[in-house]
Amino acid sequence: MKKLALHWQILLGMLAGIVLAVIALQFGTTLENGENTAAIFIQNWIKPFGTIFINLLKMIAVPLIVTSLIKGVADLQDISKLSRMGGRTILFYVCTTIIAVSIGLIMVNLIEPGGGVSEATRDGLLAQFKGDADSKIMAAAAEKGKGPLQALIDLVPSNIFVALSNNGLMLQTIFFVIFFGIGIILIDPKKAEPVKAFFDGANEVVLKLIDLIMLGAPYGVLALMASLVAEAPDAEIFYALIWYALTVVLGLTSLIIIDILLVMLFAKKSPSFFTKNILPAQLLAFSTSSSAATLPVTMERVEEHIGVSKEVSSFVLPVGATINMDGTSLYQAVAAVFIAQVLGYDLTLGAQLSIVMTATLASIGSAAVPGAGMLMLVVVLESIGVPSAGIALIFAIDRPLDMCRTVANVTGDAMVATSVAASLGELKEPEVKNWDDHYQKEE
Repeated sequence: MKKLALHWQILLGMLAGIVLAVIALQFGTTLENGENTAAIFIQNWIKPFGTIFINLLKMIAVPLIVTSLIKGVADLQDISKLSRMGGRTILFYVCTTIIAVSIGLIMVNLIEPGGGVSEATRDGLLAQFKGDADSKIMAAAAEKGKGPLQALIDLVPSNIFVALSNNGLMLQTIFFVIFFGIGIILIDPKKAEPVKAFFDGANEVVLKLIDLIMLGAPYGVLALMASLVAEAPDAEIFYALIWYALTVVLGLTSLIIIDILLVMLFAKKSPSFFTKNILPAQLLAFSTSSSAATLPVTMERVEEHIGVSKEVSSFVLPVGATINMDGTSLYQAVAAVFIAQVLGYDLTLGAQLSIVMTATLASIGSAAVPGAGMLMLVVVLESIGVPSAGIALIFAIDRPLDMCRTVANVTGDAMVATSVAASLGELKEPEVKNWDDHYQKEE
């Protein structure tokens, strides 16, 4: 395994997890309550290792953001450079999100997946997942009750230690860290030097911890994929929603291809170079369904393997993991029109343009955690007058598609970081670091 590239190790882990679960389920027995003994074993004895792996990545995400972003901002020595970087980053993220929503609308209108769902299947899905749908609707109603400037209020933390302890408050952490970095720039360089040296050293330690965590990536992914197969719902549900799933996957594939073309255009990097070096982060995103959990690996791949400077990656990628949800916004566009088609609503051009606006804004507010896109979908549906209870139609197949759209989210983050770095002259030759670079065994 040590001789294989990381992406091959992760792929083998994914495959082994799927094979293990499929074989185990064949030999398991079905209990009176309908549960499979093998599925219970996987959930109790294998899934926890996948959960531990995700927790390790989440544990290191905030320390990574704090140390790398403070170091990156402090090293700029020029606040105007930070504003240029921020302006280009936001512009890229908004434009790619609009492109993603547009691709989703084109795909769903061309394929019309909602036309293939029978009335019986529709009624069965609505009844089976009504409870899940109701909980998301209630959560969305709580968000909707906030004022128009609530996003700005939420950006500024009232207690930085609370923000640091919650991955869902990543934007608040980024706000404080940038503010802190600006303070370092504005004080006497002699007094700033010890602070910069501390965070520089802390950043190196955090990066080394990421290398150590990634040694367990194949085994963590194995556990995650095995538990996913063991917990999968009835195959008949997937068959009923197959055209919807294909529409989303085709849209996401088109979006990733556009991201690769944009890297060629702005960074002058070949598709093979970008794809090969970002692949481990994509595979991890697929396994965890979380941009936040994947962030440490995304930063490591972009910095060490693509050559983006720390100043750019430490700003662009944490912001992207929080507000750039290209895959999620594409999915929201497809899901909204699909639900309308199944329920018999004929959406006008104006309603579909409304989806572009609402999905773009909603994707910015989506948390970088599994399932957050479903909450924002409720907002999109209500904006076009389609009953939000319709989200029950897609709950059964949401997790696999969540895995796919997280891949698109992470790819978009890496593309923007690479493009912004190239535009600022901050794209250098890659310098790969290994976990044992400074470790010497005793003879």
